[in-house]
Amino acid sequence: MTPRELARELQDLIAALDRRVPHLERADETVIARDAAALRALAVERLHELEAGSGVAGVQDEGSTRNRAAVGKASPDRGSGL
Repeated sequence: MTPRELARELQDLIAALDRRVPHLERADETVIARDAAALRALAVERLHELEAGSGVAGVQDEGSTRNRAAVGKASPDRGSGL
């Protein structure tokens, strides 16, 4: 996989995590939301590393405000949720 392909895959993952709507009525949703936020943070970090190391352009961290707010509600022990 080329750096550009990996960057595209990471962008797709980040977009999918941003689209995810937490279901707070589910018993384990707090854990799921926290894990999703951690996975997103790792994907963004890796994407920035790729951009810096290989010249892959167009990397942006355009997190969903709705998802960030919901994650924050789902995991009050984590501050903003991210």
